[in-house]
Amino acid sequence: MTREESIAFYKEHARWLFNISLRIVREPALAEEIMQDTILKALRQTHGPEGNRKLPERAWLAKTCIRASIDALRKIKRERLFLDEYASDGASEYFSPADSDIPEERLSVNKIKAAIESLSDPYRLILNLILIEGLDYEEISSITGEREGTLRTQYSRARKMLAARLMAGQEGL
Repeated sequence: MTREESIAFYKEHARWLFNISLRIVREPALAEEIMQDTILKALRQTHGPEGNRKLPERAWLAKTCIRASIDALRKIKRERLFLDEYASDGASEYFSPADSDIPEERLSVNKIKAAIESLSDPYRLILNLILIEGLDYEEISSITGEREGTLRTQYSRARKMLAARLMAGQEGL
């Protein structure tokens, strides 16, 4: 693959992969790193020992990016548990919660995004994968290793939580 082809591939997929990862990890720097690692993996596949020059499909890119993002979340959780257990004073400073103030306006995209962002990780993740990325339960199950029944339950609970938060925001108007 030539340098120009690599740059074109990057430009074609970078923003999409960054957005996938950002919705999961909620940290732009980490999302960018995951996006770049995903693209590098894809480009390395074109230089295999058998000279395979075929680039991976979009589904492979999405799956790889989502798995890397989930792994990053797990790492952050492990670090948070470590800090909570061994250095509780520094944990709250290092892991400040995301700002999730919902604007004082009627139901809007920003209000929905803020409500989704305020959910805990498993519920936020399932809503992003189903509603925004358009994945089905089978695909999510193959990515996360969770059973489809568990995913359906999480999605149902996440929708109820989201609706409750949105309704609570509407009552103040």
